[in-house]
Amino acid sequence: MPIYEYQCKECEARFDLLRPMNASDDEVKCEFCGSTEVSKLLSAFAATGTVSNSGSIKSCPNYNGFT
Repeated sequence: MPIYEYQCKECEARFDLLRPMNASDDEVKCEFCGSTEVSKLLSAFAATGTVSNSGSIKSCPNYNGFT
């Protein structure tokens, strides 16, 4: 289940909701003021570790500096 990030247009609070993908466009209430005037934010994907030019993940436990 994805986590969606929202921002309230009334109180400007930001909050996250864990929702099924088929409910991503359903009405959302602000967790702080109860307003239904919220915007879904575009969140950047974050991954752990770093990727080298060859595509190998350097945070792998078996990474010995070779790509």
